[in-house]
Amino acid sequence: MDKLTEIVRSEISRQYKSVRQFAFAVNVPLSTINSALHNGIGGSSYDTVVHICKTLGIQAVSEESSHYLTEDALRLVEQYSNLDNYGRHTVNSVMQVEYERCMDNPRARAKRGAAENGPAPEGEQV
Repeated sequence: MDKLTEIVRSEISRQYKSVRQFAFAVNVPLSTINSALHNGIGGSSYDTVVHICKTLGIQAVSEESSHYLTEDALRLVEQYSNLDNYGRHTVNSVMQVEYERCMDNPRARAKRGAAENGPAPEGEQV
């Protein structure tokens, strides 16, 4: 699944109670939303993709990029840009420690893998 579809899926589950509620909120047929989430957002019309992303607060970093910012990420970038050198150093240090913790921790890797690949088969714990 492409990155934008993953982000859209994540933001829908974070911001709305259901995909149905989101479809109602954006006034796009549920079948269109389900198809986009199943087949990838890129297969939808440009207008639909823009409308979905705008509603969820998702912005592309650049047109050629596969990186997208949610409202939370954009807020963090804006706050980071207002920090002085000491504040940026502190944030960078904490970010590096947390990144290494998540990358070295097999349980965290398994959870990330489960999130990317769907729920674990029944009887398997992550």
